[in-house]
Amino acid sequence: MEFPRPTHNLVIGYAAWLFGFIGAHRFYYGKPVSGTIYFFTLGLLGIGWLVDLFLIPAMDREAEIRSIPGPIDYNVAWLLLVFLGLFGAHRFYLGKIGTGVLYLFTVGLCGLGYIYDMWTLNDQITLVNGSTLPGRGERS
Repeated sequence: MEFPRPTHNLVIGYAAWLFGFIGAHRFYYGKPVSGTIYFFTLGLLGIGWLVDLFLIPAMDREAEIRSIPGPIDYNVAWLLLVFLGLFGAHRFYLGKIGTGVLYLFTVGLCGLGYIYDMWTLNDQITLVNGSTLPGRGERS
């Protein structure tokens, strides 16, 4: 019996926590509202950021439950978004070539597309991975 690989990585979660005062770990774990709040309040003035040090294992477990493993690796997609997202690297990885090219020539649609993808990347990956499950392919 083959067990699916984990969708999120605790080490990456803690590495993102280092930048948690801007909400990085919260976006990674699929909590965009609180990620945005952290971004504008510097991690709730640092207090929420420190508390999250102890909450990350629970966020990791929740993300595993919500996420669907498949051909698109959540960790690779997030690393591409964070470091090369303004150039559309994560969109190319997701197979979204058209918007990847658009991001490449518009610097992530002047940053707005980058922010949109911070909010929705986990859902985008789940949709792609979910469509590859047996019985969930394209309809004829």
